[in-house]
Amino acid sequence: MRTALIFFQREPTALLGALCIFAWAIVATTSAAWRPDPSPNANAQNLEWSMLPPGSSVITTAEGPGLNNTRYFPLGTDRFGRDFLSRVVAGSGLSLAVGLVAVLLSLLIGVPLGAFAGYLGGWFDAAVSWLLQVIWSIPTLLLVLAITLAFGKGFEQVFLAIGLSMWVEVARVVRGQTLALRHIEWVEAGRVLGLSTQRIVLGHILPNLVGPIAVLASANFAAAILIEAGLSFMGVGAQIPMPSWGNLIRDHYSAILTGHAHLALIPGACIVSLVLSFNALSNALARQASRPPAS
Repeated sequence: MRTALIFFQREPTALLGALCIFAWAIVATTSAAWRPDPSPNANAQNLEWSMLPPGSSVITTAEGPGLNNTRYFPLGTDRFGRDFLSRVVAGSGLSLAVGLVAVLLSLLIGVPLGAFAGYLGGWFDAAVSWLLQVIWSIPTLLLVLAITLAFGKGFEQVFLAIGLSMWVEVARVVRGQTLALRHIEWVEAGRVLGLSTQRIVLGHILPNLVGPIAVLASANFAAAILIEAGLSFMGVGAQIPMPSWGNLIRDHYSAILTGHAHLALIPGACIVSLVLSFNALSNALARQASRPPAS
């Protein structure tokens, strides 16, 4: 706790980023309970309320004498009369979930593969290095599209496609760091004492790579959010009626030059806020990792 406080005192931008990420996480996990449209995927439609401006209110008459309800639309409605605030906050859950699962999948594949390749060397390292170079030469978006088309469109396929496209960078960094550590004194001492390869790599080398791995995870989280938004914008990510910031922009980008530009600008601003927050945290972690240890 004390280390975290010192870190955030040194890095105020990281604190702002962490607070923004925490706020979006709270919104994503609790929005189903408080958003104006509690229906699944915030997809309740009423064409009579189509394209209402932000701040609009509509009086609805319930069954029974004298029962009137007022519906408020803080961000207005879309062309199908759906509450736009509900769609935006529902889309935050998809972005954070994709980022989390993609980062975990990339770490589960990239960290052990890179660590054992760097430590063992020889033919195993040569094979892994060749595989990394081949995959690294393929543009990320093209690789994601190929994986998506191979496994089909859908919510689960987005997780898999983005995660499988990110482990290469993790493996490259972990391999390079392991190469620098495998001949250090305490690793040599472990080999002399007869410790197994698994124990040396998992118990002694990887704990010393927590800093670089944390930097990578934070940066990849931001990249995963951008890739998911791009896939949804192209129509191969989250499918209708599931809300995603990417498909919200796709549905309304033609309204930018009209009086309803907020329908595209608001989800775009949400993407920017979350990506900038993760980038600020990643940069701060990188600066922290580069500082010499306190004497």
